[in-house]
Amino acid sequence: MQINRVHHTVVRVKDFDAGIETWRDKLGLELDRTAESKELGLKQAFFNLGDGSFIEVVAPTSNDSAVGKAVDARGEGVHTIAMEVDDLDATVAELEANGVQLIGVGGPQVFIHPKAANGILVQLTPKA
Repeated sequence: MQINRVHHTVVRVKDFDAGIETWRDKLGLELDRTAESKELGLKQAFFNLGDGSFIEVVAPTSNDSAVGKAVDARGEGVHTIAMEVDDLDATVAELEANGVQLIGVGGPQVFIHPKAANGILVQLTPKA
């Protein structure tokens, strides 16, 4: 298993516009783009970093969405750290062999459950 780098970090916020203001206007990052996912019930803002990684700010459009529930339960903060791996299948196999609880195995996105990663949802992202 080879974890190469942090691919991106997802930060959940209550107020989308205030989140953008924080990362763009106060912290000086350049806003690359925004998007909305009706399926996931969230708005997204992307801020590219110089090393090829990025910060993704997400805000719920519905309290029933995963992000909405997380904001209600845990407030604003780090939602996900995405880690780039060389071989997703091999990484999943090794993590399963180590008894690590995973989410989404066999699907397009695989995550390490927060209970297995000190309270942080970790997304495994294949190397491009």
